[in-house]
Amino acid sequence: MTTRHTEIASSLRAVRARIERACLDADRSPDEVTLIVVTKYFPVRDVVVLINEGVRDFGENRDQEARSKFQEVRALGHDIRVHFIGQVQTNKAASVTAYADLIHSVDRHRLIPALAKGADRAGRTVDCLIQVDLDRRSVSDDRGRRGGALPGEVLPLADAIAECSPLRVRGVMTVAPLDEDRDSAFGRLADIAGGLRSAYPDATWISAGMSGDLDAAIRQGATHLRVGTAILGSRPPLR
Repeated sequence: MTTRHTEIASSLRAVRARIERACLDADRSPDEVTLIVVTKYFPVRDVVVLINEGVRDFGENRDQEARSKFQEVRALGHDIRVHFIGQVQTNKAASVTAYADLIHSVDRHRLIPALAKGADRAGRTVDCLIQVDLDRRSVSDDRGRRGGALPGEVLPLADAIAECSPLRVRGVMTVAPLDEDRDSAFGRLADIAGGLRSAYPDATWISAGMSGDLDAAIRQGATHLRVGTAILGSRPPLR
């Protein structure tokens, strides 16, 4: 086992233990929570190490890097699930739907037909989460910097996704505002998720929580965690 493999395996064990403790404190089963390891800027060899340690779910937010990386990983015969967690440009929708199993960042109506067309062309069914911007309070509020729909836009977006057969509405996603208590922010997302489930009972997924705030996310019902730094370390310089 290489030094890098040892480092990754140790960090992964620590994160898994942290998730188990948070689930125990929240009276939840760890089986309810999916760990997505964010591998942006990290090489295929690190992905293979993670696969050998039992990881199946991987997140990326750069189309060109993700496409080539996971084509290579799948060519090696590995069964993985790819999560696209960044903003999807409309002109990149066909490319992303060719390899991503779950898109966490559906946040505008004009993106949905492009995703559906790409998924249909690739002969794939793609799961979708609606990204919610918890920073903004109105359309005219310019505080939002990470993308996302306003809470009141979630159901109309879900309706539009549901009308496209290659796509499935599965839930919501957010990045917590920097200036808000994490439990408060993720609690707001949980309320929005509950409203979505009332209309779409299968939309049970909540993508929230990263390396620094996964414990709060679990307390507030997150089903998917996006963790990079705590497992792989600081990202290499931008290539």
